[in-house]
Amino acid sequence: MRMKTIDLNCDMGEIAADIDNGAQELLMPHITSANIACGGHAGDESTMRATVEQAQRWRVAIGAHPGYPDRANFGRLELDLPLEAVADCVYRQIATLAAVAKRCGATLAHVKPHGALYNLAARDGALARAIADGAARFSRRVVLVGLAGSPMVDAFRRAGFRTAAEAFADRRYEPDGSLRSRRLPDALITDPETAARQALSIAREGKVIASDGSEIPIAADTICIHGDTPGAAKIAEAVARTLREAGLRLRPLG
Repeated sequence: MRMKTIDLNCDMGEIAADIDNGAQELLMPHITSANIACGGHAGDESTMRATVEQAQRWRVAIGAHPGYPDRANFGRLELDLPLEAVADCVYRQIATLAAVAKRCGATLAHVKPHGALYNLAARDGALARAIADGAARFSRRVVLVGLAGSPMVDAFRRAGFRTAAEAFADRRYEPDGSLRSRRLPDALITDPETAARQALSIAREGKVIASDGSEIPIAADTICIHGDTPGAAKIAEAVARTLREAGLRLRPLG
């Protein structure tokens, strides 16, 4: 029987202090793909280069993590931008990271939108297409990552991209399959073993328990652990260990 595989991805390059003090690199042994902030909601050339170099040391796949150009709000507020402006913004961010990666001898494997851009595109097909348009200006060879079960993944696929449906180890879900708002106190899962159980349920059983106790079917190719979740390194370690002990193989996107 062929061993089941899953990718573990993490949003990175967002907090300069975590790069400088070594906290970010503690995540690298436990993940297979890094989504690197590329100047929209966070990140600059220095943080991009440092994160790419860390990923290279740990043989972690590299991807772009473009967000709304709103550093003051960390890209977590929806902006009313024309679709063409979204496509331009996404392309510029991907191209910026790709240039940094090239100087380090690396290439981009995937693109995953960030924050409000991701959440709005999960329910707005036109916005998802604008993201795909921006990525296409760079390359159609990258994998586009979107929320499992959402129209976003379908829009990416119709645009001609390989896709990866994403679920989350460290976020609560609503009964409709959307992520619980970060404005609510229980939106994040910070206990490593709880996050590991949720990841295992997603990867092995194809389901997650929603905030009301109901079961949501979920078919995921990749599971995310946010780099800015409190205790992220311990969460990543617990998730990776639990999945491997259950017989799953961790494998990067692309």
